[in-house]
Amino acid sequence: MIAKIEAARAEGLEITADMYTYPASSTGLDSSLPQWAREGGLEALRARLRDPATRARVRREIEGDPENMLLVGFDSDALKPLTGKTLAEIAALRGVPWQDAAMDLLVEDQSRVGTVYFTMLEDNVRRQVALPWVSFGSDGGALAPEGVFLKSSTHPRAYGNFARVLGKYVREEGVIALEEAIRRLTTLPATTLRLDRRGALRPGYFADVVLFDPETVQDHATFMQPHQYATGVSHVFVNGTPALWEGEHTGATPGRVVRGPGWNRAAT
Repeated sequence: MIAKIEAARAEGLEITADMYTYPASSTGLDSSLPQWAREGGLEALRARLRDPATRARVRREIEGDPENMLLVGFDSDALKPLTGKTLAEIAALRGVPWQDAAMDLLVEDQSRVGTVYFTMLEDNVRRQVALPWVSFGSDGGALAPEGVFLKSSTHPRAYGNFARVLGKYVREEGVIALEEAIRRLTTLPATTLRLDRRGALRPGYFADVVLFDPETVQDHATFMQPHQYATGVSHVFVNGTPALWEGEHTGATPGRVVRGPGWNRAAT
């Protein structure tokens, strides 16, 4: 894939990519089922899984390694105690094959069931981090370690992705230089998305500023305990207003919607 993208870039095609800096993906448990079983949405899927003949076919075609599938997101309060267990562990608790456990959970929870898949290699992550046309995106929601957010687990990328770039891949492993990391956390994505006057410290630009200590910035979220803030960031200014001061939220909410050239006011 890298070779194909770089060949296209060499021909003048503007292609970039973004990534999160962890060796595991996260999506729904339903993604391990065959595509035909998922057609029509979750209601259609659950109906198929209730049919014995269709269920038998899904059982034969389902893919995955239950030891490498960590379940992190249930909607049902009755199933939330299973949060943080692998599919293999849940199948053993229920005394059923893992394929049946997966199908049962999808029916019972009436959701996709958030799942972390350990199917990636750290060497590949480092190789991607080193690419100059790759920016960093968390692919995660903005969560807090309090209240309703603690009723479910999540992928650690939601809390630690950006600090992990600076702490692990810059300071600890030296995969990229600090200046390059900052460019790819700020200017590269803002330029790619054509965001007006964002992504750089320049006169006339919106004052979005992060002050951090490169010697201490560190992610702390893990797959088993993801609800942990990163540390080492002291101040954050959003549109010129302090939103974080000495590591604590100020209560200010100065954020604005930002739109690229694809937004059409008339169509909206």
